[in-house]
Amino acid sequence: MSEIPVTSKQDVRDGVIAGLVAYTLWGVLPVYFKLVGSVSSSEVLAHRIIWAVPFGALIIYFRRQWPDVLLALRHRQMLLWLVASAILIAVNWYVYIVAVQTDRIFQASLGYYINPLIFVLAGVTIFGETLRPKQTGAVILAAIGVLVLTVSGGEFPWISMALGISFTAYGVIRKRVVIGAMPGLFIETLVLVPIAIFWLGWMTQAGEAAYVSAGPELKGLLMLAGPVTVIPLMMFAVAARRLTLATVGFMQFLAPSMQFATGIYYGEQLTTPRLICFACIWLAVILFSMDAMRTRKPAKA
Repeated sequence: MSEIPVTSKQDVRDGVIAGLVAYTLWGVLPVYFKLVGSVSSSEVLAHRIIWAVPFGALIIYFRRQWPDVLLALRHRQMLLWLVASAILIAVNWYVYIVAVQTDRIFQASLGYYINPLIFVLAGVTIFGETLRPKQTGAVILAAIGVLVLTVSGGEFPWISMALGISFTAYGVIRKRVVIGAMPGLFIETLVLVPIAIFWLGWMTQAGEAAYVSAGPELKGLLMLAGPVTVIPLMMFAVAARRLTLATVGFMQFLAPSMQFATGIYYGEQLTTPRLICFACIWLAVILFSMDAMRTRKPAKA
């Protein structure tokens, strides 16, 4: 049996490193939003959109992806889909910022735990796919967890559902658009920039923009919203090209696990209903992962 070429080993190693960087950065993202907690959620969102554009443009320049951007801008149907995905990702970002700033990091992490399960349900309802037994069990367990939290905990996890559903809808739309991750994100933020600038201008006139009176440290943190948004996505794109879907699928649970840990760090209460809910979700994740291993194993042989 011949050895795997060094280049292939290098690709896998680079992919693993890039994936770990991406999911680790997403995992500690609550820390960033806590650092800018004195700024309103809507203003943080506006800065995230605005500063992502120049930073994204720089990366696209070095990766020579401007032809992809120009092609998408000239393609009417592709541009319309990207406008729709831009709205969805803006909703997702805003809900996440609100979750962190209102001490509901547990709900945010729950949203990304159940995201793969919502993708499965989307496949059934939109694309007519059939649920396999372990997938069915995972969905039922997740539903039980949400029900327990709603009935016994007295809180419907609307943040979790909003994050999971908005990101699933975003993913479904992006599957329809043949464009790379970076060019796609650049166009999405470019579409949102006029709204973000208008909103920031209105807040400035109303005397509500924290950026105007902020010190150098806070201004620097708000400008950092661009790299914070773009770098993980770029790393994820590198990982997705170099690793199998199964590997990327397992790594995706790293981010919500780290978010869960940051929730504990910031003193959120892990009540019994929340613990039962997360236990159901973790079991669902195990079932989901076992199913992914079983179905993808023959493809590697």
